[in-house]
Amino acid sequence: MKNLKTKFLLFTLFCTSLAYAQITITDAVLTYTISIETTNGEKQLSSALNGATLNIYLAKDKSRTEMVSKLGTETTVFDNKLGNGFILKEYSGQKLMITVTADNWALKNQVNNNLAFKETTETATIAGIACKKATSTSDDGKNYTVFYDPTTIITNKKYNNAFAKLLGMPVQYSLQSGNLVFKYTLQKNNAEILPTYKFDAPKAGFRVMTYEENQQMKRGD
Repeated sequence: MKNLKTKFLLFTLFCTSLAYAQITITDAVLTYTISIETTNGEKQLSSALNGATLNIYLAKDKSRTEMVSKLGTETTVFDNKLGNGFILKEYSGQKLMITVTADNWALKNQVNNNLAFKETTETATIAGIACKKATSTSDDGKNYTVFYDPTTIITNKKYNNAFAKLLGMPVQYSLQSGNLVFKYTLQKNNAEILPTYKFDAPKAGFRVMTYEENQQMKRGD
């Protein structure tokens, strides 16, 4: 009887470990589609961001995000190890490259530094993935709702510091700003090792400026 109880306990522990087993993503491509709703759930069909895509290219120490919409393309690349990167803006025939230092990166993302997610009991299956729900609010008052896959962990936490403290991979997340809700839904999740040139800055064709110069231009200084 004692041996039987021991075997049952070991079996239970084994099953529990399987239920909570996690995989880690180091090299991958994630693709999200974007839709915009009002706070009452109605679609904002006229928005230029509706139907846009967000492509995220991940490596151990590097990330590249590409927002592609009707307006154009905006790409952000950052190297965690070297502490530098760049932002490419391609709109209306204009091509701009903004260089980014580690300090610039921290300043750009500081609004989400204290973003900690509160777990809920709600679950959902999205894109065939069993998800848990969590919520949070940024320092500037934007509300986040995220459904995430608790079995998948992204090792590069700096690709999007909004999810640095999230205990899994975001499958669908919503960001409420004013009366608009921006919803991102995962469409593809491909594990693949990316070529290094994917994270290289273009050598020509872009007007180059520093992050500080771009901020001054935005303010009209």
